[in-house]
Amino acid sequence: MNRKLRMGMIGGGKDAFIGAIHRIAANMDGLAELVCGALSVNPEVAKESGKLLFLPEERTYTNYEEMILAESKLPEGDRMDFVTIVTPNFAHFGPAMLALEHGFHVVVEKPISLTLDEAKQLKQKVEETGLLLLLTHTYTGYPMVKQARQMVAEGALGKVRKVYVEYPQGWLSTLTEREGNAGAAWRTDPKKSGKSGSMGDIGTHSANLAEYITGLHITELCASLNIVVEGRGLDDDGAVLLRFESGATGVLIASQVAAGEENALKIKVYGEKGGLEWHQMEPNTLLVKWLDKPAEIFRAGGNYGYLSTYATQNTRTPGGHPEGYLEAFGNLYRNFLHTLAARIDGTEPAKEWLDYPSVNEGIRGMAFIENVVKSNASDVKWTKFEV
Repeated sequence: MNRKLRMGMIGGGKDAFIGAIHRIAANMDGLAELVCGALSVNPEVAKESGKLLFLPEERTYTNYEEMILAESKLPEGDRMDFVTIVTPNFAHFGPAMLALEHGFHVVVEKPISLTLDEAKQLKQKVEETGLLLLLTHTYTGYPMVKQARQMVAEGALGKVRKVYVEYPQGWLSTLTEREGNAGAAWRTDPKKSGKSGSMGDIGTHSANLAEYITGLHITELCASLNIVVEGRGLDDDGAVLLRFESGATGVLIASQVAAGEENALKIKVYGEKGGLEWHQMEPNTLLVKWLDKPAEIFRAGGNYGYLSTYATQNTRTPGGHPEGYLEAFGNLYRNFLHTLAARIDGTEPAKEWLDYPSVNEGIRGMAFIENVVKSNASDVKWTKFEV
């Protein structure tokens, strides 16, 4: 393409953490520019946020309906190409559906919707329109996660036998949602967050990572959810036993009351020949352990004779220069934007560009939440994973 892709944003106004992250990620490779936004449900905040981002006054909207309808009426050479939705969970479906209905590609925060039924409706609309949708499951953007996935896919570990994935956080160890923490307030409100708290927020990341690296779907689970902090409306802790389609088994732990923890997501996958281990807080390193030889350390930015093209295509700096959360986010956007640009140009995207989470991962995430909640309420040991 001979121009930048034009981006609109719903949510993400001033002081909104995740909106700024998305804007940085989208701009990281110079492929996109923000041209319009409905940045807050508060009209004054929306307008002020637009000014801070140097948006034209006429393209700083006060609600998403107004924005999508107005942008759809602009000439094709002026209107936004895609919209990024960075609102709380309950406000994902409406903007995403309206954008698809009016011909706009969509980037949306996870989980994709508030319910599984909404997710299925979005999939149907994506299939009807042929439009692209990026679901920002951030951790699949790390180069060493992509390396792990390719090693498993190529059979380096043999048949997968065991998966351990855990995501401990400590930020909800007190009733912070009643102390002015806006992020905690909506995440612990069933009307805004959905059926599950910790499992919906970070358990979905863990399940997505397990399925992404192994290439296997969860087929059955046995879940236990807990409300540890008295007075909280949704689970803040839980554990799930997993069964995968190949016969592999696993354990998933998600807790937001692990006092002192930050974002300590980690995964271990074991096969017949060896295992691998990745920690989100040390993301440049992939540890590979073998049954019959010494362990190996793979590093992003190095070992180029050993890393897959999926890892090297998503590595941005030379070895020893840390790449983290922002770069992983940027990789998701870059792959999506390259794919979108190829679509507009009528060319074939590289296979590495197509490696980003989409509506199918959104449905798997919502099904995970539904099945975990169902299993927790059941006296039956194993619950069939239904989609």
